[in-house]
Amino acid sequence: MAQQPRAWQRMLSGRRLDLLDPTPVDIEIEDIAHGLAFVARWNGQTRGDFAYSVAEHSILVETLFGRIAPNAPAKWKLAALLHDAPEYVIGDMISPVKAAVGPGYGELDERLEAAIHIRFGLPAKIPAPVKKQIKKADKISAWMEATQIAGFTKSEADKFFGAPDPSVMEGLIIVLRTPLEARTDFTNRHNDLLKVLP
Repeated sequence: MAQQPRAWQRMLSGRRLDLLDPTPVDIEIEDIAHGLAFVARWNGQTRGDFAYSVAEHSILVETLFGRIAPNAPAKWKLAALLHDAPEYVIGDMISPVKAAVGPGYGELDERLEAAIHIRFGLPAKIPAPVKKQIKKADKISAWMEATQIAGFTKSEADKFFGAPDPSVMEGLIIVLRTPLEARTDFTNRHNDLLKVLP
């Protein structure tokens, strides 16, 4: 009988995460923060001396979500911070590649996302209105990244991500930092939000 291919990954924490059937007990924020700090957005095609990581992107999305929904409880801010958390093991694929891969990527992403949410006290599925606000923040972040560090013109970014409300982005400038700084800030923000969860 043929041996099943390995479907798990050993994490730096020592956890062994089954990618096809993830369980919340095998998920640690340190693993997520470390992985996301080393995953490059835009396939690494950004200006600067450091890659713009998914950890940095996640911090920006949570900041933008807080501006879009200033009265949102901490749990939904945490959901915004963790919106791309599955990418700590499956990586970040640009949208055209996701479309080419097909529904399998989305299913894997959803299973990991549900396990991550449960691990940190969130519902497996985020309510649709909250998800919509997080997606809005995600698109604004993508627009900012596209125009500030990925070489897009504003008209190109408007076409692909929609023209954002300038007031939501006021005072926010993308500064590329080391993976260590991104990892530390992501972990600290996660811990701060956990402290104020009901």
